[in-house]
Amino acid sequence: MKLTLPNILTLLRIVLIPVLIIVFYYPVEWANIAATVIFFVAGVTDWLDGYLARKLGMSSRFGAFLDPVADKLMVAVALILIVDLNPTPYSGFWIAIPAAIIVGREITISALREWMSEIGASSKVAVSMLGKLKTSAQMGSLGFLIYHDPILGHSMALWGLTLLYIAALLTIWSMLGYLKSAWPTLSKES
Repeated sequence: MKLTLPNILTLLRIVLIPVLIIVFYYPVEWANIAATVIFFVAGVTDWLDGYLARKLGMSSRFGAFLDPVADKLMVAVALILIVDLNPTPYSGFWIAIPAAIIVGREITISALREWMSEIGASSKVAVSMLGKLKTSAQMGSLGFLIYHDPILGHSMALWGLTLLYIAALLTIWSMLGYLKSAWPTLSKES
């Protein structure tokens, strides 16, 4: 396997995960700003690695495997950090609900894609535009929630929570779309 620039960017995103955790918990006033920047950089590498792979003809099986893994790891870790940031029963509850929906959907769709690939029907569960919209809402919400301090009197936590619920609704919607697309194959008697 040859390491290409897109694959290096994907690996960088994975390396940024423990850095994000350390910075998120670092006991300084600017930790949330630094953690937000790290999360933003990871998000940019997510967009950039796919763009470069397509533009430069550097797509690879390794990259196709690693990119969604890196994305899911980053999102899961960010959700865990945000739930931990809101440990009270009231606030934690309202964060944990969409977090559980998002993680549950990722597990379900990953399993569905793996199974559909094994039977040669992976094109039925290819990434959709709705999935990309869901990812955008999700990443925006997580960035706001990691930052969480007000900016110019506007609650970033409230904006983040609102976007997180929008992302959770888009998550359910996109999951139902994938399941509907795969249902004829899933419901066949073997």
